[in-house]
Order: sequence, then structure tokens, then C-alpha cells
Amino acid sequence: MAENNTLLEKLDGLVSRFDEIGTLITDPNVIADQKRYVKLTKEYKDLSEIMKARKEYMQCLNGLSEARLMMNENDPELREMAREEIATCEARIPELEEEIKLLLVPADPEDDKNAIVEIRGGTGGDEAAIFAGDLYRMYVKFCESKGWKIAVSSFNEGAAGGFKEIIFSVTGEKVYGTLKYESGVHRVQRVPATETQGRVHTSAATVAVLPEADEFDVEINEGEIKWDTFRSGGAGGQNVNKVESGVRLRYVWKNPITGVSEEILIECTETRDQPKNKERALTRLRSFIYDKEHQKYIDDIASRRKTMVSTGDRSAKIRTYNYPQGRITDHRINYTIYNLSAFMDGDIQDCIDHLIVAENAERLKESEL
Repeated sequence: MAENNTLLEKLDGLVSRFDEIGTLITDPNVIADQKRYVKLTKEYKDLSEIMKARKEYMQCLNGLSEARLMMNENDPELREMAREEIATCEARIPELEEEIKLLLVPADPEDDKNAIVEIRGGTGGDEAAIFAGDLYRMYVKFCESKGWKIAVSSFNEGAAGGFKEIIFSVTGEKVYGTLKYESGVHRVQRVPATETQGRVHTSAATVAVLPEADEFDVEINEGEIKWDTFRSGGAGGQNVNKVESGVRLRYVWKNPITGVSEEILIECTETRDQPKNKERALTRLRSFIYDKEHQKYIDDIASRRKTMVSTGDRSAKIRTYNYPQGRITDHRINYTIYNLSAFMDGDIQDCIDHLIVAENAERLKESEL
């Protein structure tokens, strides 16, 4: 009962904040301040979920109290109804308490963002590039199943197929919060198409998933950006190699953590429209800087969470794809399954769900410390 009271006190403390934000986001002065307005509407949405859970929790607590009083009635039917209500509430209340505790833990502020995904072939030469292509296809299939949109920004094809590097953006609901678990080194064990002796080789590809930064997240002096244009290659069409639609930007950025300046180079040939390519190159620039500036936050999480499920640590070997045995193993949580064919066709949600459960368990543990 004491635990119930503590949880109710926390929830009651949020009711006034919820009402306050509800008033603020209708204030014209707040709406005019877009940075503040976006932040408040995000907080209001998060609190709405907590208020919804609180309402059901209060209903269950009140229902349980009323049902216990009904047990004193003389009518057998009323007492039977009360017993059923007590059983239902006593089963649901602990579930709601766990759900609410998780909702009360501060969420990763980046989870609702879109994502920029970079896949690069690592050790293994041509086979690594082929595997990078397989991973790209896997993510395309997965994103299609979620109703998300993919747009390729740039790519460099491998000599034997696949990609030495491919960069693409993904837009949809809670994209980064789902795909962030894919950051790291993916290792494959199989007989490469280029192998004549039938020997199993081990190759690798790295995946980096960055939250797509909003315009308000980082400050960029656009006057200091150096732009170049170039002709985009392609399969055909009247403007191939005639119109300079490809864009390249150079920007010197000073890392606020290390104090070191570095030149950022970004190319975009995604569309035949130069202004659109410029806009998407700017989005990638903002996301790159945002990712760098939030590295300390990411490192702090890594130091606390042994599973490293949301650290963005791109040097960590996170998963092995063993083709001879049809096996996938996620090394962060010792998750192993034997449906490699379906997995490579985009059926990766179950693995991600296990990683989410592992991270949530650690988040709850952190909140109790």
C-alpha cells in the first residue's frame, strides 16, 4: 500500500504540470517561439501517455475498493460480481504499476526522431561490400513493413556487388528509437560468392544510426558553408551528365567537447533537383554535428548499461550472421535464433523487441538507484 501511495504522489505531482503545459501551448507568444513550442508539445505528448495510464490505474484502485465493500452484501450474485472484479483489478494493478514506472523514467529524447543510417563494408574486401548490400536490403524490407520511407543520399558500389558505403535517411514514427539498436559492427560467416574452394569466410560491415537533427537542435552559420555542384551519374534520362544537380558542402566545425576543428564534407545526389539536394545535405550536416555534440550523453549511458543497446558504439561487435547454421546471434543480450533467411528479409522486429526489453530493465534499475 505504501508503494501505491508513493506512485500516486508522483502521478499527482505531474497533473498540475500537464495542465500548465496544456495552457501554455495555446498561448500565441509560446507558439511564436518555435523552439520552446516544439519542446513543450513533446513534453505534453509524453505526459498524455502517463495521464492515460494514471486514469486506468485510479479506476482499478477505486474498483478494487468498491468491490471489497460489495463483499459485505447479502446478495450472492453481487458478491460473485465483486469477486470477479477483485480478481481482475488485483491482476491488472501490478501490470499498470510497472507500465507507469517505465513511463516515469525519462525517455531518450532522440527516440521520436527520424534517422540517418550509414552502412560501410569493413574487413573482407568484396564480400564485405556484398554483405553491406545485404544489410541495406534487410533494412529496406524492415522499413517497408513499418510503413517508413527511405531516401538514399549517396552510395559507392562494390566491384562485385553491394556497397562499399551507402547512406540513407528513414522517416516515420519513432524511427530512431527503433533503429538505434542497429549501430555497431555486424559480422557475417559464410562462403562468399567469390570463393572457389568452398571455404567459410568471416567479413564485417559497420552500421551507424544517427538521429536526424531538427533545425532547432544545432546552430550552423550557413554563410560559412562552401558549396560545390557536380553532374550526377545515373541509368539514363535527358539530364544525366548534363545538369549539375549533385551538391557537395564543406563546413569547418569546432567540437565543443575537444575544442578541435574539423572540416565536414558531405555529398548528396539523391534527386535531380539541386535545391532539394542542398536541403538534404544540410539535414545530414545538422545530424552529424548533433551526433557529435551528444557523444558525451551517449558515453554516459554506455558507462551505466552493460548491454550497450543504445550507445551508438560503432566499434562494438553486436551481431553475427552464421549462414552455414542459419543462425543469428546478438552478442549484447545473448539472443540466438535460427531463422536467418526471414531475418535477412527484414523480419528483425523480434530481436529489436528483446533489446528494448533489456534496455527498459536497465532504465528501471537506474531509476531505483
